[in-house]
Amino acid sequence: MAIQVVILAAGRGQRMCSKLPKVLHLLAGKPLLQYVLEVAEKLSPAKKPIVVLGHQAPLIRKTFSHLPIHFVEQSEQLGTGHAVLQAMPHIEPTDQVLILCGDVPLISLQSLQRLTQTADDALHMLTAHLENPHGYGRIKRNDDHHIVRIIEEKDASVEEKKITEVNPGIYCLSARLLNRWLPNIKTMNAQNEFYLTDIINFAHQDNVTIQSHDVHCAKEILGVNDRAQLAQLERFLQLRLVKKLMAQGVSFADPARVDIRGEVIASIDVTVDVNVIFEGRVVLGQGCHIGPHSLLRNTILGEGVEIKANSVLDGAEVADHCTIGPFARLRPGTVLASHVHIGNFVEVKNSQVGMQSKINHLSYVGDAEIGQRVNVGAGTITCNYDGMNKHKTIIGDDTFIGSDTQLVAPVTIGTGATIGAGSTITKDVAADQLTITHRIEQRTIKNWRRPDKKERGAVTKA
Repeated sequence: MAIQVVILAAGRGQRMCSKLPKVLHLLAGKPLLQYVLEVAEKLSPAKKPIVVLGHQAPLIRKTFSHLPIHFVEQSEQLGTGHAVLQAMPHIEPTDQVLILCGDVPLISLQSLQRLTQTADDALHMLTAHLENPHGYGRIKRNDDHHIVRIIEEKDASVEEKKITEVNPGIYCLSARLLNRWLPNIKTMNAQNEFYLTDIINFAHQDNVTIQSHDVHCAKEILGVNDRAQLAQLERFLQLRLVKKLMAQGVSFADPARVDIRGEVIASIDVTVDVNVIFEGRVVLGQGCHIGPHSLLRNTILGEGVEIKANSVLDGAEVADHCTIGPFARLRPGTVLASHVHIGNFVEVKNSQVGMQSKINHLSYVGDAEIGQRVNVGAGTITCNYDGMNKHKTIIGDDTFIGSDTQLVAPVTIGTGATIGAGSTITKDVAADQLTITHRIEQRTIKNWRRPDKKERGAVTKA
């Protein structure tokens, strides 16, 4: 039978205290719902998942408009049973239905495969044992250890709340059984809602087998109801991502002080200092060192690259054995050849820098092509924007740009040229020549004395 995934994402998430729908809150840089959609696609790629929306449905639709999803709206949030009922007209009668929760982001593909591998007339459900089961429905079993009921937290007695086996709300069963049971759910409970968990009662009454599947890692079924739970999941997921990288040969100064908000592909002998953030797709070549408090976003590093403290690399490509920082910023479109030095308080944007070139201090390079073995002095600026359009600066090989130089684009500096410090270059510069713009003659005033600092309260004589 085909597996039709139904994801419940209609809840308001009041305990998040946010204008943002709960399923759009970020975990490791991605919305909670995106994790569930990704695992659904891997499990059942042939069928579009059905996502049941309610609170702020237009915003959720817009966020995932690029994905193949069948959205169904639950206009009134009357409970999980009512939510699944809205999806049933869009499900084939012969389908097996896998019900997932949009706020349970870390459910594993392996657990779901075990849950769905048998196509039969049983009701299959995931279960877990938690040291602190607060907030979860409890699994009630009889003397034969068969599941007979699920008791929601608000309906549980003191003794029932001591049960540590919980219901994550993830089920797999035939559409035929759902079509039989869902219309019969009542609202006789503490929340006056249509509980999906009532299907357990119907299965027991109809002698339908209830097959439980305990998850290997209890944290994968943890849901997000408030910001504290979201933070707990964030730390768990980050540590799991870091451990995977450590197993591949990456060292972390402190595994608890790093954030991965995307994909990190790393070679061996990479070292990562504290408070580093990775976003998007980041590739780290063998032997790279990432200094503390740095941000790397959608960036590729070659072998032996050193990123010093407090540097930001966004959309950059850095070849082997470059040194970046401290306090450097590489913006999108930056491409560095091997053995380039980018120093402190240097910003590079949409520029190519050739082998062994150096931009070591307090400079801005934008929309430029810099050749090999170029030295760019401190305080150099490529003036690339005229208020309307961007223009390019081209600097040939083996040139020397003196400190405090402004290169007013469009302009070309010839190979081997030298620009004197403090120059403003507005015209192309010939190769192998020294170019200096007009300077005020330096003078020394003899017998000049710096004024004395007046003391407070001093009386000035007329």
